[in-house]
Amino acid sequence: MELHSKTPSGPIEQRWDRARFEMKLVNPANKRKYNIIVVGSGLAGGSAAATLGELGYNVQCFCFQDSPRRAHSIAAQGGINAAKNYQNDGDSIYRLFYDTVKGGDFRSRESNVYRLAQISVNIIDQCVAQGVPFAREYGGTLANRSFGGAQVSRTFYARGQTGQQLLLGAYQALERQVTAGTVKMFPRCEMLSLVVVEGKARGIITRDLITGKIESYAADAIVLGTGGYGNVYYLSTNARGSNCTAIWRAYKHGAAFANPCFTQIHPTCIPVSGDYQSKLTLMSESLRNDGRIWVPLKTRDQRPTDQIPESERDYYLERRYPSFGNLVPRDVASRNAKAVCDEGRGVGETGLGVYLDFTDAMKRLGVEGIRERYGNLFDMYERITGEDPYKVPMRIYPAIHYTMGGLWVDYQLMSTIPGLFAIGEANFSDHGANRLGASALMQGLADGYFILPYTVGSYLASNKLEKVQPDYAEFKREEAEVAAMITRLLSIKGKRTVTSFHRELGKLLWDYCGMSRNMQGLESAAGKIRELREEYWRNVDVLGGAEEFNQALEHAGRVADFFELAELMCRDAIHREESCGGHFREEYQTPDGEALRDDEHYSYVAAWEFQGLGQAPALYKEPLEFEYVHPSQRSYK
Repeated sequence: MELHSKTPSGPIEQRWDRARFEMKLVNPANKRKYNIIVVGSGLAGGSAAATLGELGYNVQCFCFQDSPRRAHSIAAQGGINAAKNYQNDGDSIYRLFYDTVKGGDFRSRESNVYRLAQISVNIIDQCVAQGVPFAREYGGTLANRSFGGAQVSRTFYARGQTGQQLLLGAYQALERQVTAGTVKMFPRCEMLSLVVVEGKARGIITRDLITGKIESYAADAIVLGTGGYGNVYYLSTNARGSNCTAIWRAYKHGAAFANPCFTQIHPTCIPVSGDYQSKLTLMSESLRNDGRIWVPLKTRDQRPTDQIPESERDYYLERRYPSFGNLVPRDVASRNAKAVCDEGRGVGETGLGVYLDFTDAMKRLGVEGIRERYGNLFDMYERITGEDPYKVPMRIYPAIHYTMGGLWVDYQLMSTIPGLFAIGEANFSDHGANRLGASALMQGLADGYFILPYTVGSYLASNKLEKVQPDYAEFKREEAEVAAMITRLLSIKGKRTVTSFHRELGKLLWDYCGMSRNMQGLESAAGKIRELREEYWRNVDVLGGAEEFNQALEHAGRVADFFELAELMCRDAIHREESCGGHFREEYQTPDGEALRDDEHYSYVAAWEFQGLGQAPALYKEPLEFEYVHPSQRSYK
């Protein structure tokens, strides 16, 4: 396997225009002759399916939810970045590009990031035209707020429910194409395998989650917009159904998996409350605009907050990073929260929490001013914790949130399997080792609305694709393998639930390949994961049958994939002997505890190729070249 990024040459601000001009086009009348499968209907998948349908392609869109409106994209709260410079505070396309490359700790591809910054300005116009109700200033212009890793206000938002509003915009565009007949939706349908015919991705195998029926679907190109794999940790801010199965099954058919150890810890999550909690809830990063983060100076100080005077409080982010303060990037804020809790200064019953305090903001803006900006977030916090954040500070702690790793894709968003594209969080392409807040929505919509429709068309126009049918031998073979795996899971009849295995796997990963990592812990975790995986296939108990609605069976297949992915994550973290962004190896840090990169030896994308079960995967390296933003020690002081 060779990695060809297909990055255009020339000045970076002209590369995307040049690439679009050089792409081959499909005649409008000929678009009706092509079939495209889109797996996933969140912001990336939904916007891609809608746009491809509008262009005239025949699109089949699959999702495991009952409606695209339930995609996990709705959970994004704080906003979407765009370099509009409405605030006239010094922002520009180049500054957004610079902030993103720096925020990703110089482990992303410059050309992709610049394109993302360019397209950001178009996304806002598109969404406003769809009727997305962005917040507005008194005079009617769109409002902006700041997010971590930036010193300008470039984040557009709809109160604390930006993801939901953007998804509704994409959903309306998608349903318009469903009505027009260019898109056919397949809800409650999960992709369980990829079909490769003569070296090209030509179809998928699915299971109907209501009836259990296994079916084959053929197409000329396959697009995966299935989100990230944060639920490998069991406890995360992801929706419970979010999983890695689609991209992992693609990996096992030859698609390279890039930077799997690059996982993001979000600093603003409601702390864990019990051993049997099923997921975690995020409090938007936008709260860090007005909330001040602090812990008591004394260890194990259990006094009520109103009894702790200012002189006995440590506003540690403001103290350590005076330039950025509470708006440092997520990886920096998370590590600092862990550090003060490790010192014994954490708050709450478990000691794993820090305060997010709005007292000063309410004095400045009034309670109603805070309610206008964050009211639904405050209400959600009170419903979950029973504490009123208007009266007492919120308690927050870092949690798994986003995965920067994913399928390797070139500049045209195509994987190492011709005809297989990956968009949004399912690919690795834009965020390096740490994603800046409010950039996930930006990437998903950029990929779906503005990039993929060009690049898929170029692929179709450049390749002579014979028609394939679901009755081909390649499809039947994959169907049989999917059925065999389901039968095997149901036949084990062990003594442990799927959830018990998933919870144990997640704790192993969190402890050894989470917020901080070291060689000894990673090697130990890899061994324990292998042992646990072997026990899983001997001792799991999956209730119910195959030909019915069976959520235990759904979960069992996803956890089987998580076991294999977790081992690859540890392998990737072991091989990368440096610290960068969300990958913090304790052996590699500066004297004041910041991530210490090794640009001489690790300035590359690590892409892994499947070699067979029980075999070590092959590592391929895509060198990263920096012509515009030269790598330096990140500083937010």
